Amino acid sequence: MVCCWHEGNRAENSVHSTSDGEGQVKSLKRGKDNKLGVKCPSKHRRVEAAAGMMVDSGRAVNPRAASHLLPEKDEVGDGGYATGAWRSDDGKLNCGYSSFRGKRVNMEDFFDVKSAKIDGQTINFFGIFDGHGGSRAAEYLKEHLFDNLMKHPKFLTDIKLAINESYQRTDSDFLDAENNTSRDDGSTASTAILVGKHLYVANVGDSRAVISKAGKAIPLSDDHKPNRIDERKRIENAGGFVMWTDFGWKNTTLNCLWESWSCKLLLSDLGTWRVGGVLAMSRAFGNRLLKRFVVAEPDIQERVVDHELEFLILASDGLWDVVKNEDAVSLVRLEEDPEAAARKLTEVAFSRGSADNITCIVVRFLNNKEGVDPPPACVYD
Repeated sequence: MVCCWHEGNRAENSVHSTSDGEGQVKSLKRGKDNKLGVKCPSKHRRVEAAAGMMVDSGRAVNPRAASHLLPEKDEVGDGGYATGAWRSDDGKLNCGYSSFRGKRVNMEDFFDVKSAKIDGQTINFFGIFDGHGGSRAAEYLKEHLFDNLMKHPKFLTDIKLAINESYQRTDSDFLDAENNTSRDDGSTASTAILVGKHLYVANVGDSRAVISKAGKAIPLSDDHKPNRIDERKRIENAGGFVMWTDFGWKNTTLNCLWESWSCKLLLSDLGTWRVGGVLAMSRAFGNRLLKRFVVAEPDIQERVVDHELEFLILASDGLWDVVKNEDAVSLVRLEEDPEAAARKLTEVAFSRGSADNITCIVVRFLNNKEGVDPPPACVYD
């Protein structure tokens, strides 16, 4: 995520990655990465989430509390790879993730997978949060967004309304919490909520959700960019403006490297349409100074998980800047293991010159495939 600005309570009943106990995330291995095929020294951590982590609403203190299934932010704070996997108890879902700081100085991506059981109904949450101007907004979303959704009085009876109102409420809460700070960072949110066989994808910003249905790549979100006709009209109706900025940073040295793919990416990243000449997306959480124009109202799409729906990809724009939807789906279809697929996506994005943090989640749907046994537990050398 590129922005012109630079930076100067945990959820209830969360499961944290601080020990090896049941229902917690276990760190298994660290080491140098030799699989990228590019010159970039990095470290990675492979993490496996234990099975059986659903919260029973009949016994929980808070019947609408979700379990964290993946590690906290500090697991990837060293800037190396974080990869891991999780599977549901019933074998209907198999999930993998990969996160990489890449060429950026700071890691501002957060990601999360949570699960809860409400009135006997299992709910699964998946989210990618791509911060800009700092990491606090993305961290806040990881801590609060899905919990706020579950607390909405109409969650499960009017899910789309609950998503819309909860997401905007979370944005307001974040701005209130940061009212006494000098920071003004923001974050995207590309999220998916699975309720039974109904998949709800809610998007704010330019992270993206793509599904594979019978082998075809279908985007379930449309990037919120300032030059989108409807977004530009909304911003201008609110009294704002959209302008192209490139900052005149194409100096002699950079021009000499213009034919380099990575340099092309960097320069194209600096030259783009921005709200107020500042922010390269038209919707986001946070961004107090532009809040009148940069809203946190999500676009929501619903799909039924049928036998043709193979998998879901959620990713930050560090992937989508250089990998087309169709290419991403083709890459994932080559890998049976969703963790391997997620890692492959980050590797390919980096090798193609992505200059951003790269984070993605791959969710395989297995519940409609007859004769498919639950995936085995991950074993690492």
